Amino acid sequence: MSNELLSKQINIKKAVDACIELSKEGKTSTMLGIGPMSENLIEASLELAKEMDFPMMYIASRNQVDADELGGGYVNGWDQFRFAEAIKQVSSRIGFDGLYYLCRDHGGPWQRDNERNDHLETEKAMELGKLSYLKDIEAGFDLLMIDPTKDPFEIGKVIELDVVLDRTVELIEYCEKERKRLGLPEIGYEVGTEETNGGLTSTEIYEVFINRLQKELESRGLPMPTFIVGQTGTLVRNGTQVGHFDFKNTLELAEMASKYSVGLKEHNGDYFDDITLLQHVPAKVTAVNVAPQYGTVETNAILTLIDLERKLKEEGLIKELSKVEEPILTYAIESKRWRKWVGKDQQNLSEEEIKADKELTTIIYDCAGHYTFNNDVVREGLDKLYKNLESVGVDGRRYVIDAIKKPIREYAEILNLRGLTSRIKERV
Repeated sequence: MSNELLSKQINIKKAVDACIELSKEGKTSTMLGIGPMSENLIEASLELAKEMDFPMMYIASRNQVDADELGGGYVNGWDQFRFAEAIKQVSSRIGFDGLYYLCRDHGGPWQRDNERNDHLETEKAMELGKLSYLKDIEAGFDLLMIDPTKDPFEIGKVIELDVVLDRTVELIEYCEKERKRLGLPEIGYEVGTEETNGGLTSTEIYEVFINRLQKELESRGLPMPTFIVGQTGTLVRNGTQVGHFDFKNTLELAEMASKYSVGLKEHNGDYFDDITLLQHVPAKVTAVNVAPQYGTVETNAILTLIDLERKLKEEGLIKELSKVEEPILTYAIESKRWRKWVGKDQQNLSEEEIKADKELTTIIYDCAGHYTFNNDVVREGLDKLYKNLESVGVDGRRYVIDAIKKPIREYAEILNLRGLTSRIKERV
């Protein structure tokens, strides 16, 4: 059976329901959502999902993947349709016949940087958020995160629960109306946010939100969400996990969500040490999202290959260097996406000053290197790098893919994902 047919038979809601039931029997697995930083990452994760028999969720933010008329995405210039097609092609190429799900991460108003920076009025921001969701639905996305909490007019403030609820219900209602109009099968929804301005920072408010949301959705004949995001204490800064996982609070959130047949989703799950990661199964976390870590891993793997290329040139085995390191750094600096990770005194340095600061350039590579992978100059340089290495018997692309697989494999093993697709199929 093809993946496309299998996914239609076992939609994400059914898969998560099966995971929740297994968890109640003491057989918890924590599903993994991965930010699609590159095609290499997609290939690496699908290879691993095939080897270990677990479902894969691809969680694309609007900055990463979006409609061309809204500005497109920085990952391969993908819109929703090209994103879906790219995963389908990789899946076919490697013979993957398991489950994978296309997921919108942080969809909704103001979720593109330009929309927030332009301080779009609420009506316009909601209009564009809905247009993005419509393209998601048309492209066959399986899960839509409804997150209306990035309000540029409420920076530093906790957005009122009534406002979050009203916008959430309005957006789900719109998506369901469009899905039915298009005659498409059931999809899942994710609600809540890890952002503290979203207000869901305590178990009491969390349950109030779920309870009130359930009543509002039922009164309109709308489905309950598949996931609700809870604040488990995670926080990623500058290539490290600086948060503190709160086991007690997380378990309470998970059990509370389970009462409503909803899975607890954790965001910012990058860079966990083994002890923290091992707590996720007994804490009954249904799913965890990981994104920037894998972009950093890929960038560092490429930098390793660049060092290798340089050494081989010194040995006379390579004639002309790819010189791709310079454009990666230059375009990463120009992206300015690294600025939120550094101190204010470093944010406005000149390019010359930045390049002279080795510590700062390392941070920029880690935080923003992957934003350059779709740049034409960088792509040409990477192609030359791979060809140079191939000429001496080194498969550089395979090295990068295998490097990405290492941290994913570690998570998959600890989160009890091996064989999960088969366990889901037995339940559904």
